[in-house]
Amino acid sequence: MKPTERRVGYGTAIGYGVTDLFGGGAFAVIGTWLLFFYTTYCGLSVFEAGSIFAIARVIDAVLSPIMGYITDNFGNTWLGKKFGRRRFFLLISSPLMFLYALVWVTDMSYWYYLGTYLSIELLSAMVLVPWETLSAEMTNRFSERTRLSGVRMICSQLGGLLAVSIPGILMQFTGKDNSLTYTYTGIIFACIFCVAVFTTWMCTWEAKDVREEFEPEPVTAGGGSLWHHLKSLVSDLFSSFRIRMFRQHIIIYIFSFTALDVFGAVFTYYVVYGLHQHASSVSGYLSVAALASVPSTFIFMMLLEKLNMSPSGALRLAYGIIFCVLAFLFYVYITEMAVSLLLFSAVFAIFGFARAGLYYIPWNIYSFIPDVDEIVTKKRREGIFAGVMVLTRKSTVALAIMLIGVVLEESGFVKGQGMQPESALHAIIGLMVFATGILLAVSFYMTFKFKLTRDTHKTLIKEVARLKLGGDLNDCTPECQKVIKDLTGYDYQEVWGGSATRKTAGGKLAPAPGDAVGL
Repeated sequence: MKPTERRVGYGTAIGYGVTDLFGGGAFAVIGTWLLFFYTTYCGLSVFEAGSIFAIARVIDAVLSPIMGYITDNFGNTWLGKKFGRRRFFLLISSPLMFLYALVWVTDMSYWYYLGTYLSIELLSAMVLVPWETLSAEMTNRFSERTRLSGVRMICSQLGGLLAVSIPGILMQFTGKDNSLTYTYTGIIFACIFCVAVFTTWMCTWEAKDVREEFEPEPVTAGGGSLWHHLKSLVSDLFSSFRIRMFRQHIIIYIFSFTALDVFGAVFTYYVVYGLHQHASSVSGYLSVAALASVPSTFIFMMLLEKLNMSPSGALRLAYGIIFCVLAFLFYVYITEMAVSLLLFSAVFAIFGFARAGLYYIPWNIYSFIPDVDEIVTKKRREGIFAGVMVLTRKSTVALAIMLIGVVLEESGFVKGQGMQPESALHAIIGLMVFATGILLAVSFYMTFKFKLTRDTHKTLIKEVARLKLGGDLNDCTPECQKVIKDLTGYDYQEVWGGSATRKTAGGKLAPAPGDAVGL
């Protein structure tokens, strides 16, 4: 049986998607609470806390692409043949999830917090990079990939809901200013992540799972040396940006997600010091948004699947709503207007709807990028794209928190202080409203250049299938050629063995255009 003959039902999609309880939940907790936890309960200055995230980024800048390259080639090893080139890493990472609990321990040294945070970053690369590739490996059907992406984002939103609600619930038992709230939160999430990753390992498969053995890579001079693999890794990493759709997607993805990273990291300070409310209120507001995000993800799935709305149009809808929410929060601050709990809850429910679209659509788009890349390179490189995506995601969240720490430090923010100087309040508002708004504006602009739709993807898939079956390049219609140019950035004559293939494949020989290769 070919792997594409397996059908992806909602049971399989749930089994695949639960790992995003880790992908969404772990970093939602970190983005919302960790900077506050470090500076309030661990004795770290804002600059020291920010430096932890910066150091982790330097290491992760190397690790995530390496993991992508390893998973693309791990199938040629004994372990890869036995356990899967992607899923093997899920199996060994499941019990390691309990490292997450160690992050949330107080009264330790700076080096302890640096070490524990680095361990989580390394662990997340081992899980998220191979896991991200599975949706493209399990099926090539648009509807089934949309289902996988939709369910995983629902799980991600559930992770985000747990990230903001569990600390709030625990505060009712431990007290509002007790560091044990965060320690217990870390233990609970570690257990959830362990079960989730193991479930995904049990429920998923890979494109090569049904073959008796993995097909070996072509052997070239020096092909087994470390230097050869390093050159191939660097070549694949940079060549991924030669694909126009991927470049546009990365800009949309980075700026959108970084915008919400900035918002999430500063929102606690906005509520505590700007609105003079307790930190437990943050959990309440964000819980409303997270709860609204769960059904909203399904709504965006239907907009793309049933109403055939383009990803760009759906993103612009989400951005427009968030712009309005930012304007509302700014108005509340400058006017010191008293806002009822009901109105605030309604605003954050609307914010949750928009946030669901902002999170779901870029990750849904990602699963189609290897298809666009394939018509250029004639290879399947899910791993390298997953590595770049995870690298950029983790880099931007940590970079955003680090820069926030620097800005707050320079503005006169005093850790542990009940009141903050006016300069610090202005910095908080500037970051939450204007920095977030500017980042979203960049993504909003880029959506007008992004050409992937359900119809253009269908055209692309049909053309790749035709060429694999020995179709003549000269038989491609002008409409199809335009679609290929819009998505890849290359003229049709340059792809599928042409000059673009040699550029993006690092000069490696590819099968002739007429060679038949199975789907």
